[in-house]
Amino acid sequence: MAYAEKVYKVRDGRTTKQFTWRSRYKLPDRTWGSEPGFPTKKLAEEWGDEQERLIKAGAWIDPALRATTFGEFVTKFMASRKKRGRTVGTRWDRLENHILPRWEHAHLGTITWFDVDSWQQTMSVEDVTRGHCVSLMSTIMTAAVDAGFITVNPLFARRRTRDTSGDGAAVRPPKIRRDGGARPEDAVLLAERLGPARGIHVLTTAFSGLRWGEGLGLHRDNALLTRRQPWGAGQFVCPVLRVVEEYAEYQERDEDGSKKGYVIQLEPTKNDGSTRDVDVPPFLARLLGHHLADWPHDRPFSTDNGKVWRRGNWSRTFRPACDGRDERPKRQGVAHRVAWEPILEGLDMRALRALHDTMQSEIGVKEPLAFEAAGHRRPGIKRHYQKPTPAMRAERLDGLEELFSKAMANVGLRTLWGRVDLVKPPTELIS
Repeated sequence: MAYAEKVYKVRDGRTTKQFTWRSRYKLPDRTWGSEPGFPTKKLAEEWGDEQERLIKAGAWIDPALRATTFGEFVTKFMASRKKRGRTVGTRWDRLENHILPRWEHAHLGTITWFDVDSWQQTMSVEDVTRGHCVSLMSTIMTAAVDAGFITVNPLFARRRTRDTSGDGAAVRPPKIRRDGGARPEDAVLLAERLGPARGIHVLTTAFSGLRWGEGLGLHRDNALLTRRQPWGAGQFVCPVLRVVEEYAEYQERDEDGSKKGYVIQLEPTKNDGSTRDVDVPPFLARLLGHHLADWPHDRPFSTDNGKVWRRGNWSRTFRPACDGRDERPKRQGVAHRVAWEPILEGLDMRALRALHDTMQSEIGVKEPLAFEAAGHRRPGIKRHYQKPTPAMRAERLDGLEELFSKAMANVGLRTLWGRVDLVKPPTELIS
């Protein structure tokens, strides 16, 4: 049973007659714990009795653990949660740039939803980033509960307050300032402008929906494999791209979060839904077949020397093709470069992947196949009951083929690149 004992105050090295009370109670290992600072004996005994009651109920939290700071627990959490390198880097970026400056020295037991919700409204970032930061904090606080540092996560299942006044209510302009976003015609024009070696990457993203890292990680051994499924009295056969890995570019960190420099390396796919075979429409299979026959490297969507594209290097080629560029006159040591009119300012590879999903909706691709092709894990019980059928697959391929043919006609093209040689980039990109 808990009891209380006097603790006399010391002044100038001498014990005085003033005192407070210290609570003494039995810990789970049967040793005695203590908590000082109570003004009366009764309060000290009641506090100790409550600790022993919680210990018997299995709900007791060691006060020393409860006093652990958020920053201290973050180090423990990040060291124990082994995620993909890109995910780890993103978490550390959010922690260092947004979360830890405010919460590093806060004790876990003192963090409340009111304080977190008030803080996130003051963040000078987009609302989606605020949500990601609060979600990461909640994940860490749940881990603290599981580790026995606190009894409850005050952030769990709480709805954030969104700023609906001033700048928070302002409509932010989209990157692509056109109603409806990108069109198949944009993908065709961009592919033609970039030339075969890069244009095939653009078309594959737009008409198969591969993520940026998945496209870079595609190996020629996994390109244009064959899907065979029973269909009626015969078989459904089509070429596929097998997605089993992807390249990720991120800043590598030590377990304590120290920066080690940027790396780009192969990783497993994002989740179980991302590992998949993507059906390829006939026009894209023909173009990829020519490309694979001529391309000398293992990764079909690599640089001219077979290395992985860095995002910055790709942007230097991709952005002028989308946004346009001025003419560069010929001078000593510099070749002439023709001007390019903009195709669609703000277009990026993610927008091309989104175009693929938009086209799937336009041609009525059924949900089981639409989720599979996009690499998304379909939510709900229907994921287990509804499966893509050969008829669904054939309908999707016919629809994508028709959209491509219409896009080619709309921009006045009969062939792409006007040649079969798919290795050399166009002259404008060499100059």
